Amino acid sequence: MIQEIKNGYVKTETHNGITTIEFFHPQSNSLPHKILDELAHAIHGAGNERDTRVIVLRSSGQGAFCAGASFDELSAISTKEEGLQFFSGFAHVINAMRKCPKFIIARIHGKCVGGGVGLAAAADYAIATEGADVKLSELAIGIGPFVVGPAVERKIGSAAFGHLSIDATMWRSADWAKRKGLFAELHSTPTDMDESIERLSHSLAHSSPDAMHELKLVLWKGTDHWDQLLAERAAISGRLVLSTFSKNAIASLRKKV
Repeated sequence: MIQEIKNGYVKTETHNGITTIEFFHPQSNSLPHKILDELAHAIHGAGNERDTRVIVLRSSGQGAFCAGASFDELSAISTKEEGLQFFSGFAHVINAMRKCPKFIIARIHGKCVGGGVGLAAAADYAIATEGADVKLSELAIGIGPFVVGPAVERKIGSAAFGHLSIDATMWRSADWAKRKGLFAELHSTPTDMDESIERLSHSLAHSSPDAMHELKLVLWKGTDHWDQLLAERAAISGRLVLSTFSKNAIASLRKKV
């Protein structure tokens, strides 16, 4: 199934118990609101599909895994309500990944920025290549990694999350991300990465669905309040993105794209 979205898409395919959800956007796999909605819907649907035993989340192409929020949509936000709606898209995706009863393996083939780091963190098991550097750039544009923050902090700890959030213009290497726990595995080539994803997804597809569900509940213990928390965080970002500082920073970055 393919959902076309203004030159981008979210595509879902299921084979032998493995459901692959792939997203694409021509601007370095950035995430406009429509793609966020479709991702949340696809994850929720796969989680409730009996034929799905495990989910592989990936993006298309050989460049960035995900460039985060769409600058075009960020620049168009004019009210707090519009800001809340946009950033709630990230909250919905993270909460869909959190509540999905199936394990989600993330295939991280390239750089991750902002919301892309959030996707990697919200996955149950992220497998990456050596070029998959990470950056939380939100503070540099006058907001902050408020919505993705709980997922990232849960995965890498408060200190590393603080380092990544405060130095918003510095790329951290994929090796750094692995050492901090964001990535479970790091491979030198996409072929090696895909072989590892195939091995793990095949193994999980033949594991007990009930046991995997119970283990996922254990691994995500203490996050039951995230529906409310992430909505509150989305409201903070939605307010800050209206500031003159943020508008100017986003306009400057759009000129460079």
